[in-house]
Amino acid sequence: MALFRFEDKYPNIHPDAFIAPTATLVGDVVVEAGASVWYGAVLRGDCAQVIVRAGANVQDGAVLHGRPGTVTEVGPNATVGHLCLVHGAVLGEGCMVANGSTVLDGATIGAGAMVAAHSLVPSNAVIPDGFLATGVPCEIRRPVEGSPGEDWVKTNAAHYAELSQRHHRGVEPVDDPA
Repeated sequence: MALFRFEDKYPNIHPDAFIAPTATLVGDVVVEAGASVWYGAVLRGDCAQVIVRAGANVQDGAVLHGRPGTVTEVGPNATVGHLCLVHGAVLGEGCMVANGSTVLDGATIGAGAMVAAHSLVPSNAVIPDGFLATGVPCEIRRPVEGSPGEDWVKTNAAHYAELSQRHHRGVEPVDDPA
């Protein structure tokens, strides 16, 4: 993992968190117990704090950042999918921001909500607890319950908690793949 001090701020990582060897954390970044930050993710706390709460997962290639005066927060057991951008937004407990989505400044994603893949959540938008939003810009479509995304929202955090332990125990560099 690449950890960097920025001015007087350092990443603060709980010993029970998993940070992939190619993840980059800069400045005022907090990663709580049982959380995971995956390969190629960048969490940059140079302008504003970035917090990944207990049990949350920030997947491969995601970027978390914020402008001054904001906090970028991933709630407990929430998921930020592959290649997502979360900028100055707050994600509620157990929510999911699916692959390739963007969540902009001041937006709030409610607990147990889901932002569908490749969606854009505009600045200051609010996705209510337990609702599915999709599109560019996203629109609130229906409750997550009974939708195709329900299983993802309910099971993804536990899956990534278990997977992070396997990676923690079983990933090592390979000098010669032959």
